[in-house]
Amino acid sequence: MYLVTVLGNLLIILAIFSDSHLHTPMYFFLSNLSFVDICFTSTMVPKILVNIQAQRKDISYTEFLTQVYFFMFFVGMDNSLLTMMAYDSFMAICHPLNYMIIMNPHFCVFLVLLCWLIIFCSSLLHILLMKRLSFSVGTKISHFFCELAQVLKVASSDTLINNIVLLVATALPCVFSITGILFSYSQIVSSLMKMSSSKSTVISVMYTVVTPMLNPFIYSLRNKDVKGTLGRLLSRAASGP
Repeated sequence: MYLVTVLGNLLIILAIFSDSHLHTPMYFFLSNLSFVDICFTSTMVPKILVNIQAQRKDISYTEFLTQVYFFMFFVGMDNSLLTMMAYDSFMAICHPLNYMIIMNPHFCVFLVLLCWLIIFCSSLLHILLMKRLSFSVGTKISHFFCELAQVLKVASSDTLINNIVLLVATALPCVFSITGILFSYSQIVSSLMKMSSSKSTVISVMYTVVTPMLNPFIYSLRNKDVKGTLGRLLSRAASGP
């Protein structure tokens, strides 16, 4: 499963960078998401595989802090990129005329770098707060990797500040991401409904007004008898006065 995850996401990245037709904001965000997914999986699975091979379940304090940091970092980036992809879809569907002006390459790179910076600082804050905690030798975590919430449960010192920061740092990005995604897709659905409504109006006009207007000309002028009759009528009308 790990190899499939890594190879699959690597193929997506290579395909996007090798084809100039895919150099668009949507695929730029998708390539970043694939990279983040590779890194996210790689923070946990290799250590698990080593432990299985060596028949050991221990992890050093440095490895433990590293795993906690990168787990939080890549989870945050994953959520941020999904939000940006929803915003990109919203701009493409709801504001197509301004899409390329707003979603230009510089703005897309700026959004990604801004998310990297914010989440880097947020994850670093958690690690610095964890450095002040103490743990007993041989502490056991009832989980298959070092997740921050599980780690705080087994700390020997007071974790009130850590739990408050964890709650705020988890709640705010989640609320922001969920709100952004729901807003974007609600606007997309609304725009599609309006588009389908205007298309149905055009279709109604076509079959109620345009079609009856064109039918006599289309079907009558293809008939030689009708043409002859129309010619005679027009001749009589012209010679009548």
